Amino acid sequence: MSNVYTHGHHESVLRSHRWRTAENSAGYLLPRLRPGLSLLDVGAGPGTITADLAALVAPGRTTALEASESALEITRATFAERGVSSVDFVVGDVHHLDLPDDSYDVVHAHQVLQHVSDPVQALREMRRVCKPGGIVAARDSDYHSFTWYPELPELDEWMDLYQQFARANQGEPDAGRRLLSWARAAGFEQIEATAGNWTFANPQDRAWWGGMWADRVLQSALATQARASGVPEEKLERISAAWRAWSQAPDGFLSLLHGEIVAIA
Repeated sequence: MSNVYTHGHHESVLRSHRWRTAENSAGYLLPRLRPGLSLLDVGAGPGTITADLAALVAPGRTTALEASESALEITRATFAERGVSSVDFVVGDVHHLDLPDDSYDVVHAHQVLQHVSDPVQALREMRRVCKPGGIVAARDSDYHSFTWYPELPELDEWMDLYQQFARANQGEPDAGRRLLSWARAAGFEQIEATAGNWTFANPQDRAWWGGMWADRVLQSALATQARASGVPEEKLERISAAWRAWSQAPDGFLSLLHGEIVAIA
């Protein structure tokens, strides 16, 4: 199966992804980790979460998996900067992992299942490569659950635009609410489902998030797809400007809901 990554790897996207840490993006999983465990991180991205997890399970080995060698090079760079050596790098498709059965104590995916064409098959594969009794953990955002103030109409347009193109790429932008059902369909019986959020409500956080999305609307793969589909440049510019206006609002508030699951293989 082929997947199209809606966001792409423009600097504005990586700016967002490099902000992520195990603490702010995988806190639900951290109490279950200990030194000596083997861990597979599916969709490692720039590797900031992966490197944090690797440090927690060392001297156990961590495997960082990405969909292409070019994406994996971004992951490698983070590990090189941090001097972490207990890691292996693998290119693969989560629908059909070229990895042996029962290989890992922990299999983790952050913001991955929303982008794949068959998340249930992906979870089956994550379960297959996990040792019996091991942990499969996933966290995904739920776009229609995002809430913001001021209620700028251009941000509603942004939501509609993202929903349209994520679904055109066979993704599910409202994945967070579906993780439990997907895990059940994949054959898991012991599943703990929780929710977490990111909140941006102070001047520094608003400037960072709003500026990042203002750039992404005009420069990322999402922008390229929108233009190719006939979205007027004026509309993209209005949405970009709205993100900057939101970031400058002294009462600006944004909360992003994420679904989380820990399933026992």
